[in-house]
Amino acid sequence: MSLKSRLKMENTGMLAASAFYAVVGISFFIALPMTNFPPHIGLMGVLSLINSYGLLKNRVWTLWVIIVLFFIATTFSVYMLYIAYGKNVFLDLSVIAYFILTWIFTGYTTANRQVLKR
Repeated sequence: MSLKSRLKMENTGMLAASAFYAVVGISFFIALPMTNFPPHIGLMGVLSLINSYGLLKNRVWTLWVIIVLFFIATTFSVYMLYIAYGKNVFLDLSVIAYFILTWIFTGYTTANRQVLKR
């Protein structure tokens, strides 16, 4: 039995978006103690995990969380690239990947918002 059928998700794209936000949320919580507990990292981690749950359960309120997280993530990514560009290649690539994937999954979710119910 596949994971998609166990989770009762008809849309593979929403499952991918949910997985992305879950991985990002867990990654932010792992990075939290390494960065001396800045509140914006914790907030982004919490919002990402809430977003992942909402997408997994096809909740309509998830769209609002995605929009809020989109603006926070875009601002964070641009700021991180401005401050730390060229100092650490791994950090640069991961921030660029986060920026691009956030835009992709926000666009995908807003384009397919009719899937979200309740």
